[in-house]
Amino acid sequence: MKDHQQPALSSVDSSKPETSPKRPTFGEAFRFWLKLGFISFGGPAGQIAIMHTELVEKKKWIEDSRFLHALNFCMLLPGPEAQQLATYIEWLLHRTWGGIIAGTLFVLPSVGVLWGLGYIYMAYGDVAWVASAFAGMNNPAPRGEVSEECELSIIM
Repeated sequence: MKDHQQPALSSVDSSKPETSPKRPTFGEAFRFWLKLGFISFGGPAGQIAIMHTELVEKKKWIEDSRFLHALNFCMLLPGPEAQQLATYIEWLLHRTWGGIIAGTLFVLPSVGVLWGLGYIYMAYGDVAWVASAFAGMNNPAPRGEVSEECELSIIM
């Protein structure tokens, strides 16, 4: 397929009448992937759920069957499936530059947030309210559950 040709965003299933997906502008897509980069918490399941809700149900940029086909394909590949799905969907919409932008914006905002939090902790970690805020983020419950499971597996 030549780079200037746009692939179909819908599957070829004539049994159910579906409207054709709305093709977003590059700017609309850029803003969506930037927003997703900032709000995508909850791991891959949460990120994929956000993408499905936004891209299929609300914005209607891609049909459900095409989204699920892309998700199945990305689950077969090694690596982060949510980022692969974002990159692939945007590649379908805007080809090479779209895929590059979606893949980059999927992780770049969270890197910035982590760098910012790291700087705040290093610079102001001795301030009482900052130390309390970071202590609140450091939830010991999951570590306790994991250590209990490890101890149980060692005992058994």
